[in-house]
Amino acid sequence: MQSQKEYNQKVIAEFHANGGKVADFGSTPLILLTTIGAKSGQERITPLAYTIDNDRFILIASDKGSPVHPGWYHNILAQPLVTVETSSERFQARAVVTEEPERSRLFTQMAEQMPAFAEYQERTSRKIPVIALVRLGTTC
Repeated sequence: MQSQKEYNQKVIAEFHANGGKVADFGSTPLILLTTIGAKSGQERITPLAYTIDNDRFILIASDKGSPVHPGWYHNILAQPLVTVETSSERFQARAVVTEEPERSRLFTQMAEQMPAFAEYQERTSRKIPVIALVRLGTTC
């Protein structure tokens, strides 16, 4: 069985080879989020689905409904400056954990476009965080 790390490496390679398209994700838009490991201090690249809200990229820290937050979420709490790679550009951003009522609005917006996120929330008792990526040089 393939580990999550091995799967992510496959997705990253396919993302780079195919201009941001990854077969397993169909038409779901993906970014590559580069964070600094909270414990290791090493760069970590994570492929993530996103939506756009104004000029911000919106992420949901669902980890498929796991009872714990994903590693990349802990990384952004420790170091909110991240690198975002889309199919056409790479830029630095600040990760901002949204608060209510914005969190619920953004979660609903993304779950309407990608219903799996609503299912992930049903699988866990934790309130899944929603993160806004603000391009450096812009304001919230």
